[in-house]
Amino acid sequence: MVKKKIRKRYSIEFKEEAVRFCRESGLKVTQAAAKLEVPLTTLLQWLEVTGGRDAEQPQTFSEKEEVARLRRENEQLRMERDFLKKAAAFFAKESK
Repeated sequence: MVKKKIRKRYSIEFKEEAVRFCRESGLKVTQAAAKLEVPLTTLLQWLEVTGGRDAEQPQTFSEKEEVARLRRENEQLRMERDFLKKAAAFFAKESK
């Protein structure tokens, strides 16, 4: 019988607090992970996403999500613009 490993989901607020705790506590990352009861690799990923342990201006997870959303939206707008350019060129050619 194969047991499925259940992935624990953490809220954005918890992630931000964990990263803040890790940066401000002065503890080693391994100690902070143990104290927060979070896997070390997970905490290391959160730190990397927000700019590293000693980042001057770390981004929050909500800022990261906002940037990702804006990039997707930007790509969608580029595709729509390119399509409209091609359509305009096509109809301009047909009207002559």
